[in-house]
Amino acid sequence: MSYSASIDYLLSLQKQGVKLGLEKMQILLGLLGNPHQSYRAIHIAGTNGKGSVAALCASMLAAHGYRVALYTSPHLVSFTERMRVDGEEITETEVVSLTDEIRDLLECRPDVPTPTFFEFVTAMAFLYFARRNVDWAVIETGMGGRLDATNVILPVVTVITSISMDHREYLGNSLAEIAREKAGIIKHGVPVVSSSQLPDAYTVIAGTADERESRAVFHGKDFFAHRKESSLGGTKFDYVSGDERIADCRTPLAGLYQAENAAVALHAVRIALGESQGGVQSKFSAGQSQAGLRSVSWRGRLEIIGREPLTIVDGAHNPAAAEALAGFVSSSLSHHDVILVAGMLADKDCAEVMKHLCSCAHSVVATAPDFSRAADPEFIAALVRHYGRNCAVVASVPAALEYARKLSREMSSASGRESLILVTGSLYTVGEACHALGRTAVLGEVREWR
Repeated sequence: MSYSASIDYLLSLQKQGVKLGLEKMQILLGLLGNPHQSYRAIHIAGTNGKGSVAALCASMLAAHGYRVALYTSPHLVSFTERMRVDGEEITETEVVSLTDEIRDLLECRPDVPTPTFFEFVTAMAFLYFARRNVDWAVIETGMGGRLDATNVILPVVTVITSISMDHREYLGNSLAEIAREKAGIIKHGVPVVSSSQLPDAYTVIAGTADERESRAVFHGKDFFAHRKESSLGGTKFDYVSGDERIADCRTPLAGLYQAENAAVALHAVRIALGESQGGVQSKFSAGQSQAGLRSVSWRGRLEIIGREPLTIVDGAHNPAAAEALAGFVSSSLSHHDVILVAGMLADKDCAEVMKHLCSCAHSVVATAPDFSRAADPEFIAALVRHYGRNCAVVASVPAALEYARKLSREMSSASGRESLILVTGSLYTVGEACHALGRTAVLGEVREWR
């Protein structure tokens, strides 16, 4: 199959929509020889922070000398971002080859139901990791957990990051219902590491862990991140668990929440590599973990993509993430006038997200990513004006970014203050902004329906 035909085939699978369940994945992986059983894994679910935690876990495992795979979604610019081994993205040629192989297998088995886009890509990732002979795979769920296509793995440790209201049409209309779906990745006897949680989510996670005889530990209760510095340059914190303290941990990831994310990842890796007990020496090294924290890279979260004017992207797309982003901007970037370029998906809580984001913005440019589920920018603009901010409407993300750059020059000239452009509201909007500033896409038009 040619490259363009591979693209067409992947795009065609989006028509399957979201069909939560594990039966098709189990059948497909069985046909492929169950590649997901050939390496150890850390499995990560949650609403906010799971991508950052996944990247941090992978970086720390690599710093310990292991061959490490990382599976995340969605991508920002290139489809190849979803699958990495030792930090290197899968090549375009390998994507095409694996697509050919799995498609040919399915054509020979008409009795096997057609997988969704996410199921096909997950199977592709698991097969790719097995063939690259990885020691560890860090696997991020796509949506939910209990019925997510990734939930066929038996991990060494399970991680659940901060849970808030998102994907309600699939996961439930209350925090407890959503937490129940996320906690569905907890396996019998497999330890659980959790971020701090709101009471309803905490109760569900702790209860599920008890039912499955899995030891659960929570940030803020069993281990702690004492944040010492937070700026665009990154985060510094002390990790504390019982009598153990790892002081002055640093990560280049910016954001008030990244100290907690890093501590969660650190604790998960510590458990994954074995805690010293019964005369068995742990393979965990505080020094190597700190090296992994320092060398991590994770795009699209308070990432600087331009300097003149300062241009930052962040994928905040739900109220909790937007509140955290606004808090960071207000505390760490208050000397700038913020021009917000906002594009969201229509199925998100646009009103609450924009309420938080408008609190830190001087002016707003409402736009829409080139995606069928994008919210109408006129609707975004009406929300912005309701919250008392100036707002322009520009149809496309590249044009909105150019408009914001022009507005930045005008504002800085008139006020003498520095301005910055903050692109947010959706990872799809962030991806298009990155592309507009020269991050060339590979398979960039492939978007999963989620």
